[in-house]
Formats: sequence, structure tokens, C-alpha cells
Amino acid sequence: MKKIDIQAIPHIQELDHIGTQFDVSTVKKDYKTCKEREESENKIIPSIEQAIKLAGLKDGMTISFHHHFRNGDFVLNMVMDVISRMGFKDLTLAASSLTTIHDPLIEHIKNGVIRRIETSGMRGELAEQISRGLMDIPVVFRSHGGRAAAIETGLLHIDVAFLGAPSCDAFGNANGYSRDNDTGIICGSMGYAKTDAQYADKVIILTDNIVPYPNVPFGIPESDVDYVVKVDKIGDPEGIMSGATRFTKNPKELMIAETAANVIEASGCFEDGFSIQMGTGGASLATARFLRDKMLRKGIKARFALGGITGQMVKLHEEGLIKKILDVQSFDLDAARSLKDHRFHQQISASYYASPNNAGTAANQLDIVILSALEVDTSFNVNVLTGSDGVIRGAIGGHQDTAAGAAVTIITCPLTRGRIATIVDHVNTVITPGCTVDIVVTDQGVAVNPRRTDLSSMLIKAGIKVVTIEELKQKAAKIIGDPAPIEYTDKVVGIVTYRDNSVIDLIYQVKDE
Repeated sequence: MKKIDIQAIPHIQELDHIGTQFDVSTVKKDYKTCKEREESENKIIPSIEQAIKLAGLKDGMTISFHHHFRNGDFVLNMVMDVISRMGFKDLTLAASSLTTIHDPLIEHIKNGVIRRIETSGMRGELAEQISRGLMDIPVVFRSHGGRAAAIETGLLHIDVAFLGAPSCDAFGNANGYSRDNDTGIICGSMGYAKTDAQYADKVIILTDNIVPYPNVPFGIPESDVDYVVKVDKIGDPEGIMSGATRFTKNPKELMIAETAANVIEASGCFEDGFSIQMGTGGASLATARFLRDKMLRKGIKARFALGGITGQMVKLHEEGLIKKILDVQSFDLDAARSLKDHRFHQQISASYYASPNNAGTAANQLDIVILSALEVDTSFNVNVLTGSDGVIRGAIGGHQDTAAGAAVTIITCPLTRGRIATIVDHVNTVITPGCTVDIVVTDQGVAVNPRRTDLSSMLIKAGIKVVTIEELKQKAAKIIGDPAPIEYTDKVVGIVTYRDNSVIDLIYQVKDE
């Protein structure tokens, strides 16, 4: 090759990243076949323990998990048991959400393996004990969008991410289903895991289904994965998803759903090409049925549906009533299979879904969102995290994110649940601020935020009876009476953040009876 005089190039000293002339004698070609490389150069590690050692986990670091396996998750408990046996202490657990299957974390907290938790929500005995003062450091609760933003900015730095995947090849291309070999354990979209994989220092995929390279399409690319561990089983299919989500037969929920559909029709957003997100509760799913009838009658189609996707959304997509689906979490088997089979059903990351750092985030493109509530107060603030007894019983999820992003935010809830009022003077915990809530639909009336006089006028014009939120509160109090105040200690057990990661409320320890 022609000799190049590097030093003769003007100002070459200023380009300190330029090396010397290429030396052809140093080049070695690898003559291995694809199969040979897959066998000798793959990322498969024989055990979780060895993968943890290679990842360089140390005391005090932050580890993360996703919750796409919901109450069928085996991965988190499996990994935490190994970490505990290896003697690690003072870890921060940054799970996208926690459920009742994660109650074994209580022992890991007590023995010092876990010192801090950051998550979207929790349930079960773990939530009960944390509400009663189990941890010294308060749990930080974030929305899905807020968590993505915290990870992107480094506010939440993940040292090692442990991500379960229903399929993965030897080099780390992972997904929530497989077109090569479905084992029966699928979760559909891996939207929350995608953000962890992109930003964590080290990423370990745990799977019980190694498929041929390349595993396409992939939710997580091999370029984001460091190690792959094959385990016996990543989860229980019955807990991950158990068939299609069913419509409610509850008369009260059906009444709320029909009213919500009428509200949507009158909102000014129900036009060809509208966008929507709906929850997984009985009233939300029933709203989809009533909305379908209106869409067929008027010849209206939705441009896209967003969020956690259910089989009801899939059916509308298959009928041509929803053109595209953006899926951050598949809630049932119909949704997971649709993601596999349908071209315009797309899995998205938590950042794409709802990060406030992303000006074009999908949540900001919503026309209508329908959300549920444990409580709504007379300032339209919503609580979806703590129960009427002050105990943590839910998750923020994408509630704040979609309420802020949608043109019209509708909250559906019964006026009362048993002997508990849903409309109150002040919610126990502010999760979604009232300034982002537009309409509250109950079985006893519809209230419109005074900020939205435009919506109030449109609903009244459509013949929908609009009442004040104060009237709804008074109706609830007349039925239930005024409950005794919850008694708390001075200890803070939870810090609730808004989607921009500012503090919006605090959760205090519930006093023992």
C-alpha cells in the first residue's frame, strides 16, 4: 500500500483521535460460519450467579426489573434470591412496578439486601408492610413517563438490569413472543424493559426460550444486551395473562360506560382520525363496546390507540375501526398475539409512550383518554395509589402522563364502592393533579372541570346532564356519611413524584390499630 506521511498533514496534532497509517498485516479474517460463531462467541452465561459477577454488581448499586409478567413473574424473586445468597447489601431496587407475587422482597428488605425501592406501584403484603413502616428510606413512586425521564437524564441510574424475555437468541435479541418457537409463555410488548435495556450499564436477559439467531422482530436489540442466561422457567402463563379480557356485566359499570361513550361523542374530539387510550377496568372496556356502535353508525375510525392494550382494542383494530395500535404493555393473550400477527400493531418504549423529555411523545398526541380512580376530590385531583385506609394498593402507571397529554381526560368511577365514597373533599394521595382532569363520569352524574367551559357547553347541548363536583361529593356523603379520618404517624413511607420528577405528595405511615 502507498505510504502516507501522517505528520505532513496540516494541524494533524489537533486531531488527537486520528491513529497511524493502516497496517494490512494486522488484519485477520474470521472464517467461522454463522453456526460456529453462535456456538463459540455468544452471550449465553451458564448461571445467574456468574452473570452477576461478570456484570460487576457491588453493594449499594441499583438494579432494575420490568413488570410485563405481572403476577406471573418468576424472574425478580429468582434473581433476588441469588443476589441474597451472594451476600450483596444496600441495593436500590428500581422495578417498573411490583405486584403481590413480589411479597418475598419483604425478607430481602429486612435482611438488608434491599435498602431503597423506586417503582410505579405495589400491592399485597409488601405494600401493606411498607405502608406500616417497614423501610427506613421512603419508596419513590414515579409514573411510567416519569420513570423513563428519570432514567434518560441519569436521575435514576441503573447499574444492572435483569430483564425476563419470552424469547431470546444467543446474542441477546429479545422479545415478548417468538415467530420461531413459542413456548406458551408470552407477554407481548416489552415497552418498559426497552428503556432499561437502552440506558443500564449492564443488561442481563433471562429467558427459558433460546431461539435461532436472529430473533426478529425484537423488542430489545442485541446491541443493548451484555449477557443471556437460560433458566428453567421465567413465569406462570396464568399470572402473566389468562385469556381475553371480558366485558363487565355489572349494571353500574355499564351505566358509567354508556355515559362515558356519550360524553366522548359530545366532546368535540369524536371525529374521523381521533386518537384514544382506554384502561383495563370494567367500565373502560365496556366504553369501547358502546363507542364501537357510535363509530359504525357515524362511519368514524380512530387513527391510533395507545397504551396498555387489551383484546377489546385489538377487535376494533381487526374490524378496521382503529387503524394503528401503539402498545407499551399487552394486557391479555389477544393483545400479545395481535402484536405478533398484525403489521400496524407496534410495540413502543416507555419513553416513546410518555416521557415528558420527548416533545413528540405519544401521550401528547392523544385526543381522548379514559382513566379510572380510587378517589377524586372537589378540586378534580385523582388518587390511584392509596386506599381509603391509607395503605398503598395500586400504581401510578401512565395516569399522570396521559391526563396531561390528552386533549380530553375523562375519569370514570362509581360514586361509591361498597361503604366507601369515591368523590371526596380531599384525596388521600394526589397522583394526578386536577388541572389535567377534564370530566368525571359516575353512575350518579357527570362533572366538568370549571376550567373547561367549552366542554360543559358541548355536553349540555348534547343533552347530557352536567352537575358540579361538589354536588357529587354531597350525594356520596349522603349515602355513606363522613368517614373517620385515617390516623398516620410522622414517618414518610412514600414520596410521590409528578411526571417531571418533582414531588407532588407524600405518603405517611399508617398507625397500627
